[in-house]
Amino acid sequence: MKLNIMGLNFDNVTMDEAIARAEELLAGDHAAYAVTPNAEIAYEAIRNTELRQLLNGADLMLPDGAGVVLAAKLLGTPLKQKVAGVDFADRLLGVLAESGKKLYLLGSKPGVGELAAQKMREKHPGLLICGIADGYFRDEAAAVEKIRISGADVLFVCLGAPKQEQFMVRHQSELPVRLMIGLGGSLDAFAGTVKRAPKWMIRLNLEWFYRLLKEPKRFGRMLRLPKYLWAVMRSRGKKNRQNT
Repeated sequence: MKLNIMGLNFDNVTMDEAIARAEELLAGDHAAYAVTPNAEIAYEAIRNTELRQLLNGADLMLPDGAGVVLAAKLLGTPLKQKVAGVDFADRLLGVLAESGKKLYLLGSKPGVGELAAQKMREKHPGLLICGIADGYFRDEAAAVEKIRISGADVLFVCLGAPKQEQFMVRHQSELPVRLMIGLGGSLDAFAGTVKRAPKWMIRLNLEWFYRLLKEPKRFGRMLRLPKYLWAVMRSRGKKNRQNT
């Protein structure tokens, strides 16, 4: 079931349901793609028609962030839960390790993908990673060709929004993979080059605050969260006035 939250059609799923849907897509006959917008990206999508269309064209859209979940609740269309992209990806790694399907890692700075792959294999023995490339490629056609001949079933695209969504849509018809997932900075999280918040902060939906404390330069980007919630409140107020 899809829920429209400020113009974005999120899948209303639990983590288990999201993984089950990913398995369905893996069994499909075309290159499906999944997106994981947080409140920052959702705010940009309000103002950017192209980004909104790219996100809504996905086969699976997961609410990555407490801001999106709060917005859904404020609008009276609550989502079942937050499904963070990095946690979804980690769960999917277990599925891939058990099934023998192959993974390709694309994105982040040179060396990060290799470190992430090492950590992934340590946690998920048997995981088959058939290729790694950083996000600083100049020849996109050559980068796509390497993915194409790798035999990958799943492609993690960690280029940041909207570049990763544009990449997935642009090459959807030519890549023989079964599932591409836009995962932003997740490779850094897997590699450990960017530390995630303690579990208690994640549980209390304070991961954004932890990131801000660790990376004060993100303050400008973080301002999109209150702007997004303000837009949500205005939308709710307008809806309430129309119903009276």
